[in-house]
Amino acid sequence: MKFVLLFFLTVFCVMSFASPVCAHSPQEKDYLTSLEADKIRDAESTNDRIRLFLTFAEDRLKKFQYELEHPSTNRHGDMLNSLLNAYVGCIDDAADLIQLGIEKQDNIRQGIDLMSTRTKDFLAVLQKISTDGAEQETYKDNLQDAIEGTQDAFNDAEKAKKKVAPPPVRRKK
Repeated sequence: MKFVLLFFLTVFCVMSFASPVCAHSPQEKDYLTSLEADKIRDAESTNDRIRLFLTFAEDRLKKFQYELEHPSTNRHGDMLNSLLNAYVGCIDDAADLIQLGIEKQDNIRQGIDLMSTRTKDFLAVLQKISTDGAEQETYKDNLQDAIEGTQDAFNDAEKAKKKVAPPPVRRKK
């Protein structure tokens, strides 16, 4: 009797902690809105997806700067940290797309160039925030992660420029 009771108690505990997963809903990144996820899904090329992720990263960074200048009254620290995490997620996904494009031998030259220039700009903004930003104790760790992730993405883009063949040049006859 005790064994049956223990068995059902164990099953109940396991079932209560298990999260139900719907097989029909596509998995979305938690830092993207449903509209943004749709745009990524509907993009025709890897270059377009990279551009979209970098645009979303820029949006998160601008929102972060705005939130620093205009602190909200509730959950301000959570908002700052979630914006930085979302920014890093977008940068990481764009960098992953570059690596995937190289493996598939796609023409991602445009995406690589965009990653290189945009991450350089993002890095300047993040470093300025790390020296001049208010309330740094609230988001210090996430800011450091954002700086490191952006630096890694920039370095990966620079390395990818060397791996991807330049576009063909027409010769004059």
